[in-house]
Amino acid sequence: MAPLNNRRPGFSRKAQYGLFMGYVVAVAGGLLAAALLALSVFDPSTFAAFRLALAEVTTPVSTLVARTGSAIGSIPQGVSDYFGVHQRNAALRREIEDNSALIMRARAVANENRRLKQLLRVRDRIADPVTSARLVSSSATSTRRFAVLNAGFRQGVASGQPVRGPDGLVGRVIETGPDTARVLLLSDPESVVPVRRTRDGVPAIVAGRGDGWLEVRAANLTDATFQIGDVLITSGTGGIYSPNIPVARVVSKTRDVVLARPFAVPDSLDYAIVERAFLPQATIEQRPSIAK
Repeated sequence: MAPLNNRRPGFSRKAQYGLFMGYVVAVAGGLLAAALLALSVFDPSTFAAFRLALAEVTTPVSTLVARTGSAIGSIPQGVSDYFGVHQRNAALRREIEDNSALIMRARAVANENRRLKQLLRVRDRIADPVTSARLVSSSATSTRRFAVLNAGFRQGVASGQPVRGPDGLVGRVIETGPDTARVLLLSDPESVVPVRRTRDGVPAIVAGRGDGWLEVRAANLTDATFQIGDVLITSGTGGIYSPNIPVARVVSKTRDVVLARPFAVPDSLDYAIVERAFLPQATIEQRPSIAK
Protein backbone atom coordinates (compact mmCIF):
# COMPACT_ATOMS: atom_id res chain seq x y z
CA MET A 1 0.00 0.00 0.00
CA ALA A 2 1.31 3.44 -1.03
CA PRO A 3 1.88 6.09 1.75
CA LEU A 4 -0.81 8.67 2.31
CA ASN A 5 1.46 11.59 1.27
CA ASN A 6 1.82 10.10 -2.24
CA ARG A 7 -1.86 10.23 -3.07
CA ARG A 8 -2.74 11.97 -6.36
CA PRO A 9 -4.87 15.21 -6.40
CA GLY A 10 -7.71 13.34 -7.98
CA PHE A 11 -8.31 11.72 -4.63
CA SER A 12 -9.94 15.02 -3.39
CA ARG A 13 -12.37 17.11 -5.40
CA LYS A 14 -11.43 20.21 -3.37
CA ALA A 15 -7.81 19.75 -4.31
CA GLN A 16 -8.80 19.38 -7.95
CA TYR A 17 -10.75 22.66 -7.86
CA GLY A 18 -7.83 24.43 -6.20
CA LEU A 19 -5.36 23.15 -8.78
CA PHE A 20 -7.72 24.15 -11.62
CA MET A 21 -8.15 27.68 -10.21
CA GLY A 22 -4.41 28.02 -9.91
CA TYR A 23 -4.01 27.18 -13.58
CA VAL A 24 -6.78 29.65 -14.50
CA VAL A 25 -5.18 32.46 -12.50
CA ALA A 26 -1.78 31.74 -13.99
CA VAL A 27 -3.13 31.74 -17.54
CA ALA A 28 -5.21 34.88 -16.90
CA GLY A 29 -2.20 36.66 -15.40
CA GLY A 30 -0.07 35.66 -18.36
CA LEU A 31 -2.68 36.90 -20.84
CA LEU A 32 -3.08 40.18 -18.92
CA ALA A 33 0.65 40.70 -18.86
CA ALA A 34 0.87 39.99 -22.59
CA ALA A 35 -2.00 42.39 -23.29
CA LEU A 36 -0.39 45.13 -21.22
CA LEU A 37 2.94 44.56 -22.93
CA ALA A 38 1.31 44.77 -26.35
CA LEU A 39 -0.63 47.87 -25.28
CA SER A 40 2.53 49.58 -24.08
CA VAL A 41 4.24 48.86 -27.39
CA PHE A 42 1.48 49.64 -29.86
CA ASP A 43 -0.54 52.27 -27.92
CA PRO A 44 1.66 54.00 -25.30
CA SER A 45 -0.86 56.78 -24.56
CA THR A 46 -3.63 54.34 -23.65
CA PHE A 47 -1.20 52.33 -21.53
CA ALA A 48 -0.15 55.55 -19.71
CA ALA A 49 -3.81 56.39 -18.97
CA PHE A 50 -4.39 52.86 -17.68
CA ARG A 51 -1.29 53.01 -15.53
CA LEU A 52 -2.38 56.37 -14.08
CA ALA A 53 -5.86 55.03 -13.29
CA LEU A 54 -4.32 52.03 -11.55
CA ALA A 55 -2.09 54.34 -9.54
CA GLU A 56 -5.14 56.40 -8.45
CA VAL A 57 -6.72 53.21 -7.13
CA THR A 58 -3.65 51.80 -5.38
CA THR A 59 -2.24 55.06 -3.95
CA PRO A 60 -4.67 55.30 -0.93
CA VAL A 61 -3.97 51.69 -0.09
CA SER A 62 -0.23 52.23 -0.36
CA THR A 63 -0.48 55.37 1.78
CA LEU A 64 -2.44 53.54 4.48
CA VAL A 65 0.06 50.69 4.48
CA ALA A 66 2.98 53.14 4.65
CA ARG A 67 1.45 55.09 7.55
CA THR A 68 0.68 51.89 9.42
CA GLY A 69 4.23 50.68 8.94
CA SER A 70 5.65 54.04 9.99
CA ALA A 71 3.45 54.10 13.11
CA ILE A 72 4.46 50.58 14.05
CA GLY A 73 8.10 51.39 13.40
CA SER A 74 7.94 54.55 15.55
CA ILE A 75 6.60 52.72 18.60
CA PRO A 76 10.06 51.74 19.93
CA GLN A 77 11.34 55.30 19.39
CA GLY A 78 8.27 56.73 21.13
CA VAL A 79 8.78 54.46 24.12
CA SER A 80 12.44 55.45 24.26
CA ASP A 81 11.55 59.15 24.01
CA TYR A 82 8.97 58.80 26.79
CA PHE A 83 11.45 57.32 29.24
CA GLY A 84 14.10 59.82 28.09
CA VAL A 85 11.77 62.77 28.68
CA HIS A 86 10.80 61.34 32.07
CA GLN A 87 14.46 61.12 33.08
CA ARG A 88 15.15 64.64 31.81
CA ASN A 89 12.15 65.97 33.74
CA ALA A 90 13.41 64.29 36.90
CA ALA A 91 16.85 65.82 36.34
CA LEU A 92 15.32 69.26 35.75
CA ARG A 93 13.25 68.94 38.93
CA ARG A 94 16.37 68.10 40.93
CA GLU A 95 18.17 71.04 39.35
CA ILE A 96 15.29 73.38 40.20
CA GLU A 97 15.31 72.16 43.80
CA ASP A 98 19.07 72.70 44.03
CA ASN A 99 18.74 76.17 42.50
CA SER A 100 15.90 77.02 44.89
CA ALA A 101 18.09 76.10 47.84
CA LEU A 102 20.92 78.24 46.44
CA ILE A 103 18.55 81.16 45.88
CA MET A 104 17.24 80.90 49.44
CA ARG A 105 20.78 80.87 50.82
CA ALA A 106 21.71 83.83 48.61
CA ARG A 107 18.66 85.77 49.82
CA ALA A 108 19.56 85.00 53.42
CA VAL A 109 23.12 86.22 52.86
CA ALA A 110 21.85 89.35 51.10
CA ASN A 111 19.49 90.12 53.98
CA GLU A 112 22.29 89.58 56.46
CA ASN A 113 24.58 91.90 54.49
CA ARG A 114 21.84 94.52 54.32
CA ARG A 115 21.33 94.42 58.09
CA LEU A 116 25.06 94.61 58.76
CA LYS A 117 25.46 97.56 56.37
CA GLN A 118 22.61 99.38 58.09
CA LEU A 119 24.23 98.65 61.45
CA LEU A 120 27.54 100.03 60.21
CA ARG A 121 25.84 103.21 59.00
CA VAL A 122 24.20 103.60 62.41
CA ARG A 123 27.56 103.06 64.10
CA ASP A 124 29.15 105.72 61.91
CA ARG A 125 26.49 108.22 62.97
CA ILE A 126 27.11 107.54 66.67
CA ALA A 127 29.94 109.61 68.06
CA ASP A 128 31.18 107.14 70.67
CA PRO A 129 29.33 103.79 70.76
CA VAL A 130 30.08 101.42 73.61
CA THR A 131 30.10 98.15 71.65
CA SER A 132 28.35 96.08 69.02
CA ALA A 133 27.04 92.71 70.20
CA ARG A 134 24.64 89.96 69.25
CA LEU A 135 21.19 89.55 70.72
CA VAL A 136 21.28 85.86 71.53
CA SER A 137 17.70 85.47 72.81
CA SER A 138 14.49 87.34 73.49
CA SER A 139 11.25 86.49 75.27
CA ALA A 140 8.51 86.69 72.65
CA THR A 141 5.78 84.69 74.41
CA SER A 142 5.95 86.03 77.97
CA THR A 143 4.19 89.14 79.28
CA ARG A 144 7.63 90.43 80.26
CA ARG A 145 9.87 91.27 77.34
CA PHE A 146 13.63 90.91 77.79
CA ALA A 147 16.60 90.10 75.58
CA VAL A 148 20.09 88.82 76.33
CA LEU A 149 23.13 90.59 74.86
CA ASN A 150 26.42 88.71 74.57
CA ALA A 151 28.44 91.63 75.99
CA GLY A 152 28.83 92.73 79.59
CA PHE A 153 30.80 95.10 81.81
CA ARG A 154 34.08 93.72 80.43
CA GLN A 155 33.07 95.30 77.11
CA GLY A 156 31.97 98.53 78.78
CA VAL A 157 28.25 97.79 78.97
CA ALA A 158 26.51 99.35 81.97
CA SER A 159 22.99 99.51 83.30
CA GLY A 160 20.85 102.25 81.79
CA GLN A 161 22.60 102.36 78.41
CA PRO A 162 20.33 102.42 75.32
CA VAL A 163 20.38 99.54 72.83
CA ARG A 164 19.46 100.15 69.21
CA GLY A 165 19.44 98.21 65.95
CA PRO A 166 19.61 99.18 62.29
CA ASP A 167 15.89 100.03 62.21
CA GLY A 168 15.46 101.80 65.51
CA LEU A 169 15.47 101.64 69.31
CA VAL A 170 15.45 98.19 70.92
CA GLY A 171 15.44 99.02 74.64
CA ARG A 172 17.89 99.67 77.48
CA VAL A 173 20.27 97.64 79.59
CA ILE A 174 18.98 96.82 83.10
CA GLU A 175 21.47 94.18 84.29
CA THR A 176 25.07 93.38 83.37
CA GLY A 177 27.40 90.46 83.90
CA PRO A 178 31.01 89.91 82.86
CA ASP A 179 30.11 89.00 79.27
CA THR A 180 26.31 89.21 79.13
CA ALA A 181 23.69 91.87 79.70
CA ARG A 182 19.93 91.86 80.11
CA VAL A 183 17.98 94.28 77.95
CA LEU A 184 14.51 95.62 78.76
CA LEU A 185 12.69 95.72 75.42
CA LEU A 186 10.39 98.55 74.34
CA SER A 187 7.35 96.29 74.42
CA ASP A 188 7.80 95.39 78.10
CA PRO A 189 5.13 96.89 80.41
CA GLU A 190 7.88 98.52 82.51
CA SER A 191 9.35 100.34 79.50
CA VAL A 192 8.53 104.05 79.12
CA VAL A 193 10.24 106.17 76.45
CA PRO A 194 9.77 109.92 75.89
CA VAL A 195 9.22 110.58 72.19
CA ARG A 196 8.09 113.29 69.81
CA ARG A 197 6.18 113.20 66.55
CA THR A 198 8.35 113.91 63.53
CA ARG A 199 5.88 116.02 61.56
CA ASP A 200 5.27 118.66 64.23
CA GLY A 201 7.39 117.80 67.29
CA VAL A 202 4.44 117.05 69.59
CA PRO A 203 5.81 115.28 72.71
CA ALA A 204 4.40 111.95 73.77
CA ILE A 205 5.11 108.90 75.89
CA VAL A 206 5.48 105.40 74.45
CA ALA A 207 4.84 102.55 76.88
CA GLY A 208 5.05 98.79 76.35
CA ARG A 209 2.00 96.55 76.55
CA GLY A 210 3.68 93.16 76.96
CA ASP A 211 2.18 91.83 73.71
CA GLY A 212 4.65 93.24 71.18
CA TRP A 213 2.72 96.51 70.71
CA LEU A 214 3.33 99.99 72.10
CA GLU A 215 0.80 102.39 73.56
CA VAL A 216 1.12 106.11 72.79
CA ARG A 217 -0.03 108.79 75.18
CA ALA A 218 0.16 112.57 74.92
CA ALA A 219 2.83 114.06 77.21
CA ASN A 220 1.05 117.37 77.87
CA LEU A 221 -2.33 118.26 79.27
CA THR A 222 -3.96 118.90 75.91
CA ASP A 223 -5.07 115.80 74.05
CA ALA A 224 -2.94 115.42 70.93
CA THR A 225 -4.58 113.67 68.02
CA PHE A 226 -2.38 110.98 66.52
CA GLN A 227 -2.92 109.75 63.00
CA ILE A 228 -2.18 106.36 61.51
CA GLY A 229 1.28 106.54 59.96
CA ASP A 230 2.72 109.07 62.44
CA VAL A 231 6.39 108.36 63.10
CA LEU A 232 7.71 108.69 66.65
CA ILE A 233 11.37 109.30 67.55
CA THR A 234 13.16 109.78 70.84
CA SER A 235 13.08 113.33 72.22
CA GLY A 236 16.09 113.16 74.55
CA THR A 237 13.96 113.93 77.60
CA GLY A 238 15.05 111.96 80.66
CA GLY A 239 18.71 111.78 79.72
CA ILE A 240 18.81 108.10 78.72
CA TYR A 241 17.99 107.99 75.03
CA SER A 242 19.70 110.38 72.66
CA PRO A 243 17.34 112.37 70.39
CA ASN A 244 16.13 111.36 66.94
CA ILE A 245 16.29 107.57 67.30
CA PRO A 246 13.37 105.93 65.39
CA VAL A 247 11.02 104.27 67.88
CA ALA A 248 7.65 103.32 66.37
CA ARG A 249 4.93 104.07 63.84
CA VAL A 250 1.26 104.54 64.73
CA VAL A 251 -0.78 101.73 63.17
CA SER A 252 -4.21 102.03 64.80
CA LYS A 253 -6.19 104.24 67.14
CA THR A 254 -9.39 104.08 69.13
CA ARG A 255 -11.19 106.48 71.41
CA ASP A 256 -9.11 105.40 74.41
CA VAL A 257 -5.75 104.22 73.11
CA VAL A 258 -3.33 104.69 70.22
CA LEU A 259 -1.25 101.66 69.22
CA ALA A 260 2.13 101.75 67.53
CA ARG A 261 4.46 99.11 66.13
CA PRO A 262 8.17 99.36 67.02
CA PHE A 263 10.58 99.67 64.12
CA ALA A 264 13.11 97.26 65.65
CA VAL A 265 11.97 93.63 65.96
CA PRO A 266 14.26 91.80 68.44
CA ASP A 267 13.19 88.36 67.23
CA SER A 268 14.70 89.00 63.80
CA LEU A 269 17.60 91.16 64.98
CA ASP A 270 21.08 89.67 64.96
CA TYR A 271 23.34 92.49 66.11
CA ALA A 272 22.67 95.60 68.12
CA ILE A 273 24.67 98.63 69.23
CA VAL A 274 24.99 99.72 72.83
CA GLU A 275 25.19 103.51 73.21
CA ARG A 276 26.19 105.67 76.11
CA ALA A 277 23.44 107.46 77.96
CA PHE A 278 22.51 110.81 76.42
CA LEU A 279 23.27 112.65 79.68
CA PRO A 280 25.85 111.28 82.15
CA GLN A 281 24.33 109.91 85.31
CA ALA A 282 26.45 112.21 87.44
CA THR A 283 25.00 115.25 85.70
CA ILE A 284 21.47 113.97 86.25
CA GLU A 285 22.14 113.37 89.93
CA GLN A 286 23.74 116.80 90.40
CA ARG A 287 20.76 118.71 89.01
CA PRO A 288 18.71 118.66 92.26
CA SER A 289 21.67 119.88 94.30
CA ILE A 290 22.34 122.67 91.84
CA ALA A 291 18.72 123.71 92.00
CA LYS A 292 18.92 123.89 95.78
